Amino acid sequence: MEQLRILLVDDEEDFASTLAERLVLRGFQAEVATSGIDALRHVREDDFSVLILDVKMPGIDGLGLMAEIKRKRPDLPVILLTGHGSVVNAETGMKEGAFDYLMKPIDIDKLIEKIRDAVGREKGQ
Repeated sequence: MEQLRILLVDDEEDFASTLAERLVLRGFQAEVATSGIDALRHVREDDFSVLILDVKMPGIDGLGLMAEIKRKRPDLPVILLTGHGSVVNAETGMKEGAFDYLMKPIDIDKLIEKIRDAVGREKGQ
């Protein structure tokens, strides 16, 4: 089975780095982008299996970033991360093409399940 490549986009660098490390320990490739601009560069330069995207970020927010990426890569599954204050935004994101959303703090096993579900749906499984 090919190793899934995950791009984590969150302006909280410590959170994103720790989550990336936990995914790597579970057999994924994980990279971190700490801004929308950085995420767009990563998506332009590399091929990812899933994008995990924080909804609330300075500059371009998660929903704006998702819309931009979906124009270029409509097939890229997006899982939104949200705090309790941005559930409405996450639900809006679902209507606009996100695969799913999860609440922070993240349960790593649930996240891995969502990643696999997203990739499975993309491949028609």
